[in-house]
Amino acid sequence: MRKILLLTSVFFLILNLSFSQTAAEYNKKGLDKADSKDFKGAIADYNKAIELDPDDADAYFNRGFAKNELKDFKGTIVDYNKVIELDPDNADAYFNRGFAKNELKDFKGAIVDYNKAIELDPDFVDAYFNRGVTKVSSGDLKTAIVDFNKAIELDPVYARAYSNIGFIKYNQKDFKGAIVNYNKAIELDPDYADAYFNRGLAKESSGDIQAAIADYNKAIELDPDYADAYFKRGLAKESSG
Repeated sequence: MRKILLLTSVFFLILNLSFSQTAAEYNKKGLDKADSKDFKGAIADYNKAIELDPDDADAYFNRGFAKNELKDFKGTIVDYNKVIELDPDNADAYFNRGFAKNELKDFKGAIVDYNKAIELDPDFVDAYFNRGVTKVSSGDLKTAIVDFNKAIELDPVYARAYSNIGFIKYNQKDFKGAIVNYNKAIELDPDYADAYFNRGLAKESSGDIQAAIADYNKAIELDPDYADAYFKRGLAKESSG
């Protein structure tokens, strides 16, 4: 079954083309290919840009992005290591490297990188959010909720942050608190199918079966292929007679 959603967030792509013309042309080709989801082709162009300018931090950055999209997380980390070597104050590079480490389940390493991104940019809302997600993955729910609250402080319409607080409340068996946060996530994003599904779980756990069914219905309306919502709705209908 699908677990209650925990989204990791934005992965940043550098668009700065302020380097030698020939390298710039290859980097631009790479960006165009990445934009059309041809990440292997993009990497080939970034390779050429790096061959022409081995100290081009942006080409390494963009190649790391393409590798991430291909789920080559180890390769992603290698490229962001190089970006950080060339540009030690690049908060986005620490952030993206943290994302790759999280995907490899190096949660401690990911948190270190998110910490550094936040040190360099104290208003980096997605770094707080992703650090919270990583903390949840490592079992640190208490400080994860602090990070999600900080993300909301910086961006009051951050629906996923409310949803993830709902996840924590649900796991703490605070079903009312979970519902309050899922309500807010849905208010901010009325098409958020997972928030309806997860609110349905919380309502079902608190004994409100009919309201849970209504939420599963809405999740299915928004995502007709939502298998878990069909399954949970079936169970709820069966239990309600």
